[in-house]
Amino acid sequence: MDLQTPVGEVSRAYKMFRGRLEKLGIVKLEDFLFHVPFRYDDYSLVSKIAQLQAGETVTVKGTVEEISNLYTRRWKTLQRATVRDETGTIDILWFNQPFLTKAIKKGDLISLSGKVDLDKHKLIMIAPDYEIVFNNQTIHTGRLVPVYSETRGISSKWLRRQIFKLLEEKNQLKEFLPNELLQKNELMNLSDAIEKIHFPNNLAEAEKARERLAFDELFEIQLASLIRKKAWEKNTIKNPWQEFTGKTEELIKTLPFELTNAQKRSVNEILNDLSSQKPMNRLLEGEVGSGKTVVGAIAMYVAFLNGFQSAFMAPTEILAQQHYVTISKLLFPFGIRVQLFTSSTKAKKNHESRIMNQEPFDVAIGTHSLVYKKVQFKKLGLVIIDEQQRFGVEQRTIIKEKGRNVHLLTMTATPIPRTVALAMYGDLDLSLLDEMPVGRKLVKTWLVPPEKRSGAYTWIEKQIAENADQVFIVCPFIEESETMLTVKAATKEFERLKKEVFPNLKLGLLHGKMKAAEKEIILKTFRDQKIDILVSTPVVEVGIDIPNATIMLIEEADRFGLAQLHQLRGRVGRSDKQSYCLLFTSSKNEATVERLKALETIYSGAQLAELDLKLRGPGQIYGTSQHGRQVLKVASFSDFALIDKTKKEAEKIFPELEKYPQLLEKTREINLSHVSPD
Repeated sequence: MDLQTPVGEVSRAYKMFRGRLEKLGIVKLEDFLFHVPFRYDDYSLVSKIAQLQAGETVTVKGTVEEISNLYTRRWKTLQRATVRDETGTIDILWFNQPFLTKAIKKGDLISLSGKVDLDKHKLIMIAPDYEIVFNNQTIHTGRLVPVYSETRGISSKWLRRQIFKLLEEKNQLKEFLPNELLQKNELMNLSDAIEKIHFPNNLAEAEKARERLAFDELFEIQLASLIRKKAWEKNTIKNPWQEFTGKTEELIKTLPFELTNAQKRSVNEILNDLSSQKPMNRLLEGEVGSGKTVVGAIAMYVAFLNGFQSAFMAPTEILAQQHYVTISKLLFPFGIRVQLFTSSTKAKKNHESRIMNQEPFDVAIGTHSLVYKKVQFKKLGLVIIDEQQRFGVEQRTIIKEKGRNVHLLTMTATPIPRTVALAMYGDLDLSLLDEMPVGRKLVKTWLVPPEKRSGAYTWIEKQIAENADQVFIVCPFIEESETMLTVKAATKEFERLKKEVFPNLKLGLLHGKMKAAEKEIILKTFRDQKIDILVSTPVVEVGIDIPNATIMLIEEADRFGLAQLHQLRGRVGRSDKQSYCLLFTSSKNEATVERLKALETIYSGAQLAELDLKLRGPGQIYGTSQHGRQVLKVASFSDFALIDKTKKEAEKIFPELEKYPQLLEKTREINLSHVSPD
């Protein structure tokens, strides 16, 4: 059976499950083998029935003496079986599985794994895992049993059967790592690693298999980054830009604040890139409010002085409009024409008229609409992408191709530990804004116990009355879900707060389902201080600038990662006024409470992201899988030692990559499929 066969072409049963399997990332047969377990049930203790003890988790094998359905009022149906081995018998109970009396027959040799209980002085097993034994071979019991990520209708037991059958074809998997690399790092070969990750004889074997597959994932990312970096550096600029140091200093002098040392350092790094013969490819990482936009504006000014246009791409219309206002104020006095391109109705009309009238611009600011063919650039020289992790590789590629040898500056406020940044963005040069503007105060943060909620509301009302403060209240969802009725929802919370808690204050509501024009009206009203409290979903996480807002209250804070909570906290504290962040949770879990309390003492986004990596894993920090973004199935971004090791190994082998055709082919597949760590 060819492992490259799409699952929909294998059988009628697979075709029926194709859509569900795709949700698990299983598109072709080979993907089953790389759908690795996230844990194992230890059913390796096999015992004779006479030696069983209550409370132990164990596997027993015996012959089915009888099995039948019993009907009860409470359980509807109950399945009872008696199993015997050479030392005795034990009763087995299942609930509401009437099909078992057809699947399990009297006289079958059966293996059962589960917990042994005591019922009226008699040992019994309740709802154990089971399988009929053929050729003395078991895969669901009597061993370390793999447990997989599932979806509706696709159970671990079903996946286990498919994977076990496909392991017969594991030799089709080509070993792509050189022997010397395997030996040096004491790694299993690929075929053995795939077998042992699914069906190990012990946990040590499973760990060695996981180590090999984790090495592969990170090593591939590192190599792919080096290939992209080399391809980028092949481009040369015949006439490098001038830095215009004197004129940029004039612009900086007009700013109503002094640049931080980190901003000055980053500006110098960018100016050096712009005056180089190689196009800039740099990541600017900085805390919320650290001044990334100003650094980007200075770069756009240098592009203008060199006779080039700039494109500034933001992930949302709200953020694009805000950047348009900020950048226009900075650059308009220097004769720079800034235009806004978004997909909302009003902006779209403006956009179409600009196209028809060929209205000239020096800086184009917009969302993904900038990648449309209709937005024509006469001489694009600089592309700046804000919150770049929200854009796919294709979008970034299209916007770069609108010019020749375009300089690229990507920006992010998502706090990333440096080691992780080097793994995720290995093809980019890195600039860090690790200082906050002078005069900014730390946002005092408290995890508020439930019994103090009423007091918190009273305090908020007092702050608004005495200091004219404004407040964000963030809820995790827009509307209540039937499955999560206890979770705070923005729409219902807005109504409750408006009627019951703050009837004398002006409240507004903001969420992602609103049209762009509606969002802008709400934000403008809030910015003009005509709203005291804005109830919102996490849509305010990035780019909302309300200097007078001093209080951030976050409901069900346990549903957010620490990095995201830090981002939300960054919506306040944007002036010289003291600001506050109140965290609420209904969780009683000690580990959850301890995790949230970290925000009371840690104000570094990178430190919080690193802590979240250790506690929750990368998926919780960086969000769900995005198009054009590498998903780690086995490795972890918290494994800093392995990240460092694979980076060094990739750098060593990269100059001689042509000597290893299978490795080269594998790495090219990654780049060609647009699976990218950035």
